[in-house]
Amino acid sequence: MKVSICTNRNVITPCGLENFDYQLDTYIGCEHYCNYCYVLSKAETNWLDEIQIHNNIIDQLSEELNTITPQTIYIGYNSDPYQPCEFDLLQTRNVLKLLCSRNFSASILTKSDLVVRDIDLLKKMEDANVSISFAFTDNHARQLFEINTITTEKRIATLRELSNNGVKTSAIICPIIPYITDAHKLIEMISPYAEKIWIYGLSINDKSDQNWANMLSILETNYPEMLDSIVAAIFDRDDLYWKYLSNELNVLKDEKQLNLNIHL
Repeated sequence: MKVSICTNRNVITPCGLENFDYQLDTYIGCEHYCNYCYVLSKAETNWLDEIQIHNNIIDQLSEELNTITPQTIYIGYNSDPYQPCEFDLLQTRNVLKLLCSRNFSASILTKSDLVVRDIDLLKKMEDANVSISFAFTDNHARQLFEINTITTEKRIATLRELSNNGVKTSAIICPIIPYITDAHKLIEMISPYAEKIWIYGLSINDKSDQNWANMLSILETNYPEMLDSIVAAIFDRDDLYWKYLSNELNVLKDEKQLNLNIHL
């Protein structure tokens, strides 16, 4: 994987998520290369062979932190902070060290078990949270859609280890790909180790975007008998698939008293 220096830009940017004012990404681009990723439409490099980093993220971030009060920063909105190159580059770990030293905290989204390496830093932060992302129970399907990610079982083990070490945990089931993602089974597998689970359906904004080109190729090759039904649901939020699933998940939420945040 080639790692290059990105053009000059802020490390900290405004965050549109509820309860967070700011976010940051320790990498620009993501070598996990999830074919459905919404960020592919604005990718600056081909993530299959090149990602980018800030020239000196720590010095720049240190200056930017001077302009805001200590708070929780969201990490992982546009790229995974624990993608494989983090093992050697330590961009994320060094950022967490800086945040700790300045009394900031972090809420992290990742698909990787590498996050357990940084439990020592997360435990020093007030209310730090790690959320692990899931979309598949079938690892064959996972490899089709998420090229360089770890298995669902390893992700669950990561949640368990974080939780056992006193780090707040949550999970995101995203994206639910109609007729492929088994949301019920994922919830059953994840719920013992996640304090809260967010659930989101696959959303494609434009059929001309790279993520839809990727998805369509995979679906045509591997799910031809389901293609029409899948496509119909992806592009129509009023499709009966979403109505039935939403009803079923709300029933499950009430029956099992689960902390599910359902966005379908």
